Amino acid sequence: MFKKVVRLMVVVVLGAVLGSCASYRTQVRWAEPRPLGKELPEAGKLLSEEEPPALQEPSGTLTLKEALSLALLHNPELTAFSYQIRLKEAQALQASLLPNPEMSLEVENFAGSGAFSGLSGSETTFSVGQIIQLAGKRAKRTRAAVLEGDLAAWDYEIRRLEVFTEVVQAYTATVAAQERVRLNKELIKVAEEFLQSIEQRVKAGKISPAQMSRARVELANTRIELNRSLAELETARQRLAATWGSVSPQFEWAEGQLDTIIPLPALENLLRFVDQNPHVARWAIAMQQREASLALARANRIPDPMVSGGLRYLKEASSNALVAGVSIPLPLFDRNQGNIQEARYRLLQAQYQRQATIVQVQKRLKALYNSLAAALKEVRSLQSVVLPEAENAFRIIQQGYLMGKFDFLDVLDAQRTLFRVREQYLTALRNYHQMVAEMEMIIGQPLSSIE
Repeated sequence: MFKKVVRLMVVVVLGAVLGSCASYRTQVRWAEPRPLGKELPEAGKLLSEEEPPALQEPSGTLTLKEALSLALLHNPELTAFSYQIRLKEAQALQASLLPNPEMSLEVENFAGSGAFSGLSGSETTFSVGQIIQLAGKRAKRTRAAVLEGDLAAWDYEIRRLEVFTEVVQAYTATVAAQERVRLNKELIKVAEEFLQSIEQRVKAGKISPAQMSRARVELANTRIELNRSLAELETARQRLAATWGSVSPQFEWAEGQLDTIIPLPALENLLRFVDQNPHVARWAIAMQQREASLALARANRIPDPMVSGGLRYLKEASSNALVAGVSIPLPLFDRNQGNIQEARYRLLQAQYQRQATIVQVQKRLKALYNSLAAALKEVRSLQSVVLPEAENAFRIIQQGYLMGKFDFLDVLDAQRTLFRVREQYLTALRNYHQMVAEMEMIIGQPLSSIE
């Protein structure tokens, strides 16, 4: 009898056991990194192998590549995104598991009256039941779950490019702030030298002492501007260090040249890369995931039978007997209609969301292209015409003042014009490089690699 019970139990769970032989993908497929920063190590992809190295705060001179490496390895938000992928992998693993068998023990016909008093007329049944999932529910459920993980991998890639861009823009702002401090120090030096020359001419009785007072006021204002630029530099340094999770930057100097200009490719050449933008590319996986969700919803229309079998002991006859049963829900009212309709609508919604994303990315790319073209013209105009003319005018007026050809206000005006133009040039360079960084984030690769 025991062998018969074992055979029956094997039959009960046979369908589930056969189903368990199938292999399901539960590991997330990482999104193919965009070329921008592809060669740099990332903390998110190290988590499955090893912990990222401990943060070593940079000191001395910092390069852009070092800043990018630090941010991609230690940015807290980027690391948190990578754990979202692990979370989805765990959910896919859970979705791939078989439902557990159910074991039951039932005692009937006892503690009654007459012949059924006590246990003399009792019947004891031990059985094992197993839900048999039909219509490939397990495979469809697992596929839908693992595609959610693939989407999380694309979200990670989006965040990686955002962090990359944040670092480049913060680094650019830091280099610009350093240059602004240098300009203000140079202006102070010029103002101090000019003040000395005025003091000598006042002592010689050639000019009024009022001009010396004006020069001192101008020097004081320049020192105020220097203090302001030093505060802006510290803010920029802190913003840059925050990209790798630091609250107190230790580096002393960010190395970089802002006057390096990249030729702007034709707009048509840039629009070819819209499909590679991760916001757009992720919709290929999103469509697959919603199709998988629709397939799962349709499969869930079919009820799953519960098959059970076991042994019954009849005490009065001192005999054993096998029991077997099948139960199945009757899909009279709930045939998963609402979930199927929702999944169908979500699939249709995804098609339009993808189109809307493409339109938004193209719109942003075109607007940025126009702004970048204007910024490039401004930089070149300042570089080739305005700045050289301002420098020449200041040199001529300063020399002419010492020869008595110009008065103090002419010199002061030429000096202010020169340093205002230098400030404008520096601001234009900073804006240009920050827009280049945003453009590269949209197309996913360096602008210099596009012809």
